[in-house]
Amino acid sequence: MIRSSRTWTVAVTFTVLGLALTACGTSSDDDGGTEPTDSGPSSSDSTGGGGATCDAKIAFLGPQTGDYANLGINITNGINVALADFKKDNPNCKVSMQAYDSQGDPEKATPLAQQIINDDAIIGVVGPTFSGETDATGPAFNEAGLVTVSASATNPDLSTNGWTTFHRVLGNDDTQAPAVAKYIEGTLGATKVFVVDDASEYGKGLADGVKDDLGNLVGDTDTVQQKQTDFSPTVTKVVASDADVLFYGGYYAEAGLFMKQLRSGGWEGTFVSGDGSDDPGFVEAAGAAAAEGAILTCPCAPATPEFTSEYKSVNNGAEPGTYSAEGYDSAMVLLSGIAEGNQDRGSLLDWVNNYDAEGLTKHIKFDDTGEVSTVVIYAYTVKDGTIVLDQPIK
Repeated sequence: MIRSSRTWTVAVTFTVLGLALTACGTSSDDDGGTEPTDSGPSSSDSTGGGGATCDAKIAFLGPQTGDYANLGINITNGINVALADFKKDNPNCKVSMQAYDSQGDPEKATPLAQQIINDDAIIGVVGPTFSGETDATGPAFNEAGLVTVSASATNPDLSTNGWTTFHRVLGNDDTQAPAVAKYIEGTLGATKVFVVDDASEYGKGLADGVKDDLGNLVGDTDTVQQKQTDFSPTVTKVVASDADVLFYGGYYAEAGLFMKQLRSGGWEGTFVSGDGSDDPGFVEAAGAAAAEGAILTCPCAPATPEFTSEYKSVNNGAEPGTYSAEGYDSAMVLLSGIAEGNQDRGSLLDWVNNYDAEGLTKHIKFDDTGEVSTVVIYAYTVKDGTIVLDQPIK
């Protein structure tokens, strides 16, 4: 759960369209996807679709099971809220969402992307979720002319491939890394920083950016692996380094275990990680005591009270988490275009390329590489076993 311990003003526009919403159930498909039953759209004020008549389908590509499932489920739950909102204003416009579970694995994502492309009814995709799977599937989506809007893939190189179909609604690691470095140097007052990455496209990319921005403050570095469970060699190096801050580039499953072993090994410094670790699974894996005081940064906005209430109503009491609000915004970019009559792949792609409207998390407008124009990086901290907002990093 991500909830602010203070009151912060976030520059977003959000119209609450009602809180008594019916939850979207899911049913399994033979092709590996799950599809909410009878999930028609309705719109926020930005759609202007009124009583549009349509019959369309969007897809989600990312984890729903496996070690990193929480981050993908946060997004699909956000999509569920968008679909529920959209349906209220467009009762005649039937839109369904089919989720394809990649487990965040590029090798699993590649054939799933082809299944999505081969389904002519699918005209837009929320995702892919992680940078590695986005890189692996981007060429195929681009060749098919199928628009993608990611709520979470942050590797900067993804927008340099010349893909006209790629978009993301949050800042990339080239914006997060300087903010993390500024927080470590200015707010934490670090004197020596140890940098570790998990060798993934996302984790290494973010860690390298933080390392470059910190410059001479970085003492030692090391690399671990995804699915690793024994971090004792790296723990030994960290303890011997006398670093007072450690930055970890990777995901919550390994970050939590690493944090636990660092504390068991006697390291007392401040643990800092990025959005891949910004999940209650980090606290669960580390244990509340070991996780206390850890700093988790993210280009993702904290959920407003209104969104939280609606999210819980639609998703059977589940709390919003990392990327939930971005999942909502990603879906609304597509759904608003459908309501305006863009009900084929080509016209919906044009709609997204020219999108310019207020979202839940920020004003959303894409440049010609698919990057969003407005970026805010937030620092969260673990306090009493819960991840709470610390501060936005200007």
